[in-house]
Amino acid sequence: MEKAILVGVWTPHSNMLMVEEHLAELADLVGSVGLTIVDSVIQKMTRLDPGTFIGSGKVTQLAELAVTHGVTHLIFDEELSPGQVKNLEVISDLIVLDRTNIILDIFAQRARSREAKVQVELAQLRYLLPRLTGVWTHLERQKGGIGLRGPGETQLETDRRLVRTRIKQLRIELEKISRIRNTQSRRRRRELHVSLIGYTNAGKSTLLNALTGADALVMDQLFATLDPFTRSSHLPGIGSVLFTDTVGFIRKLPHHLVASFRSTIEQTLQADLLLHIVDLNHPRFTDHLATVKGLLQEMSIPPERVIMVFNKIDEPTAGEAKFRDLADAYPGSVFVSALKRLNLSQLRERVTGFFTEQFSEYRLLINQASTAFLAVAQRDYQILDTREEGDDIRLQVRVRRSHVSRFLKLMKREFPSVQVNQLN
Repeated sequence: MEKAILVGVWTPHSNMLMVEEHLAELADLVGSVGLTIVDSVIQKMTRLDPGTFIGSGKVTQLAELAVTHGVTHLIFDEELSPGQVKNLEVISDLIVLDRTNIILDIFAQRARSREAKVQVELAQLRYLLPRLTGVWTHLERQKGGIGLRGPGETQLETDRRLVRTRIKQLRIELEKISRIRNTQSRRRRRELHVSLIGYTNAGKSTLLNALTGADALVMDQLFATLDPFTRSSHLPGIGSVLFTDTVGFIRKLPHHLVASFRSTIEQTLQADLLLHIVDLNHPRFTDHLATVKGLLQEMSIPPERVIMVFNKIDEPTAGEAKFRDLADAYPGSVFVSALKRLNLSQLRERVTGFFTEQFSEYRLLINQASTAFLAVAQRDYQILDTREEGDDIRLQVRVRRSHVSRFLKLMKREFPSVQVNQLN
């Protein structure tokens, strides 16, 4: 079993409690990849050392500790520069990794679909490219010859070129996959769509299964779900609603991963309604909550499209006082247990209420002269009911309130013979 020492850094500009919490989360991440943690070290620094991050003296101490305990890895909670990694490995004679390395490795293990695998490989190569510097400096320049550029090409330059070529190929493939997914998404746009978002391991997949009767993968581990998983459920008075679960979020999520998964994240956040799932019993749940809220703000998601769902109320650390405080801080939030299926009816009522407020329903009587409107309705609106009445067709459609003005103008301008009656 490979062993590791975790390293965090406290500076006068940081909070010691926060550093300890981040290091504890790193321990969870490292445990997910199968490393045994021997010790966790927090180094106090007035300023970070540009060469070794924590100073060569501290690195030497850690190297001696590693020899004593048979440690093979030093793992840092912050992202290291290529030069820092090289210096740390030379001084310590250990494998040096950072938080980004670990998260990328977990994503690589969890990826199942072709899209997820492409996204992860692209992130890995973007991370690797600047870190190729100096890897092959021990090799002499190759001799020139036919097909070689100039006097010769170093192995390092060859590797860089291969990595850049592979990155280009992956980006092209990802764009193709994204176009196919967007086409499928456009086909679904008439249907109501709810996305389950939240910090990793908050219970999103369990809640999806409870709401829809699906069989999404449920495991007590970080990033168990990377691929969007969509199932439908029937809500009384509303009809069929799509529920989607996708990758969870985490603090310090590597920007390479965010860039690679951006199209997936954006599609998830474009849903009509977002259920923000929070593990109520995690000791750092408020920090988790703030991380996801920060992402929503970054993506310009209005708060009125989000319902807070505090999960795991069945666990011992949940208490009435905590519920009251959170209910006051987040009006309209719902407290559930996805595992025990507690208060799910209340959650369904909140979802139903949201859609009732966000959509208007109309009854349309279409005569023979206006049958062309059927194609428009099937493309742009959710058709709730269709009935033939002699030579006419009666439709009941649902229109987003933000689109009502445009809808009525369209009917008046293009289909004046269609009878339009608002139902709510």
